Amino acid sequence: MPDLFPHLFSPLQIKNVTLKNRIFSTGHMTTLVTGYKPNEDLAAYHEARARGGAGLVVIEVASVHSSAIYTSHTIMADTDDCIPGYQRIARAVHQYDCRAFGQLFHPGRENFESVDGSAPVAYAPSAVPNERFHVMPRPMSRALIHDVIDGYGDAAVRLREGGLDGVEIVASHGYLPAQFLNPKVNLRTDDYGGSLENRVRFIAEIVQNVRAKVGEDFVVGLRISGDEQSYDGLELAGATAAIELLEAAGGLDYYNVIAGSSASLGGSVHIVPPMFIENGYVAPYAATIRAKVKAPVFVAGRINQPQQAEEILKSGQADMIGMTRAQIADPEMANKAREGRIDDIRACIGCNQACIGHMHMGYGISCIQHPETGRELAFGTRRPAARARKVLVAGGGPGGMKAAAVAAERGHEVILCEAAAQLGGQALLAQALPGRAEFGGIVTNLAREMELAGVTVRRNTNVDRALIEAEAPDAVIVATGARPAPVAIEGAEEAHMVEAWAVIRGEANVGGRVVIADWRCDWIGMGLAEMLARNGCDVTLAVDGYMPGQTIQMYVRDHWAATLQKLGVKVIPYARLFGADSSSAYLQHVTSGEPIILEDIDTVVTALGHNSVTTLADALEGWGGEVHLVGDCLAPRTAEEAVLDGLKVGAAL
Repeated sequence: MPDLFPHLFSPLQIKNVTLKNRIFSTGHMTTLVTGYKPNEDLAAYHEARARGGAGLVVIEVASVHSSAIYTSHTIMADTDDCIPGYQRIARAVHQYDCRAFGQLFHPGRENFESVDGSAPVAYAPSAVPNERFHVMPRPMSRALIHDVIDGYGDAAVRLREGGLDGVEIVASHGYLPAQFLNPKVNLRTDDYGGSLENRVRFIAEIVQNVRAKVGEDFVVGLRISGDEQSYDGLELAGATAAIELLEAAGGLDYYNVIAGSSASLGGSVHIVPPMFIENGYVAPYAATIRAKVKAPVFVAGRINQPQQAEEILKSGQADMIGMTRAQIADPEMANKAREGRIDDIRACIGCNQACIGHMHMGYGISCIQHPETGRELAFGTRRPAARARKVLVAGGGPGGMKAAAVAAERGHEVILCEAAAQLGGQALLAQALPGRAEFGGIVTNLAREMELAGVTVRRNTNVDRALIEAEAPDAVIVATGARPAPVAIEGAEEAHMVEAWAVIRGEANVGGRVVIADWRCDWIGMGLAEMLARNGCDVTLAVDGYMPGQTIQMYVRDHWAATLQKLGVKVIPYARLFGADSSSAYLQHVTSGEPIILEDIDTVVTALGHNSVTTLADALEGWGGEVHLVGDCLAPRTAEEAVLDGLKVGAAL
């Protein structure tokens, strides 16, 4: 087989550490940590990526000092308690010839959680607040600065004792070291502020402290935002100048370039950039820095396919490629790429729903396409069925496809019937909205899983009890989805009122002045608002919540909010649809009960929720076989829950 990716699968030597290829999983919060220590779940998570062929995994941030408590699920490396957990991870990944680095971290003013729910005292170079968390930090004393610097070195020793191959100092995303670099945040007048040399001093002394304690043979790297993408953030010129000084001082073995900042809503989007943002867009920042240094340069940021990674390496923009969400969606991505099985890769779709979305909700990391991620101990090994049975799946949306693929992979004879001509269910609607085409990848990926597992697919086939009795399966999985809920709205017969699905499909005639009544507060209302505004409509988005996109991941929501603002979409929060007539929409403030009247309206578009389609489930009452419900026919939710339902049922049959 020809080598499709000669650069991607070439080794990289960093000191005494050989990375077998150029693919790594970047440091990212998993929420799998318990008691501030690495645990068995975290080890299993990283082992899956190592087994899948990654050359390097970078373990998530470890706080280096008692003032650096970040969340209740952050590793604390300020005591030796962390060492056994790191040893477990090192053993797990090393057996696959994969290396492991750990991150050294202090959030500085980017601190929003404490051990008891009270607001913590946040420390920073100066008393400059952040915009995102509304934290006013306390300026660090010189004694605290020196204590924290010592903490970095001591923590590095613990990670080395934990069997890791290197450490990475986190100076990215506006965290404490970046705060010292930024002249808009660092207003100090002592030798840690003012000139560039002084502002670099904090990081330089951290590097010196770490290097003195771990020795010359241990790998020490630096993660930095090439551009913080924030109104008051560090820009590429400033980051590059700082790196040139650090390179001249020595002690660093690589630079890991990323983008964004935790300090602002606009900058934070780039911490985990959603599908709206261009693939590989950080690579030019890495290329600028790579031209200034001798050490290898790593890069990450929306690189979800091996073809993209190969091109970045080939063009000389970077030496190592972070493909984190690519390996969350498909832990076997590296092996599949190396073996040339490109069509088998389950590509990340940049939805952010169950990866960073789970982290922000305090739940363990996962993936809407691959819910085995983060649940490796429960679902990481596909166990063959004790007895092969005949299984019929009714419905070819994400939940039905996942259930069919898993059941067939375990050895069952599986037939999936879809009433429509095309698989995908509501995912087909999601991909039709502006900037959301990538969401359709969930359909392509799950269809490929079914094909590889040997599922028989019958399109244009409606399932009823007669078909079930004719096929005589041992088990039926009902995945018939949901439909828009009929809602009685006063005056609807007089008004021009159309349903969201019809608008997305192009089946509705929408006038020039539109109100979208959005009960769901999710991607439908925001997507429709963008679609109609781009089509020239005057759009008002009235949401039955406190903000548009209230139920979706914040980076997706925040970026989308910016788009709607640029398009001139008017937003009314706290508004429920009460009534309508030929030229007006009547809303009610959800807390005050006061009326909100919108006049000169041509069309009201409704996104008011869904009802489960239970016709088949009801018809199977009393049928002698085994019946399981998955996805929206069980309860209207999202693609994430549908696919997870499918996994659980397919694994249990």
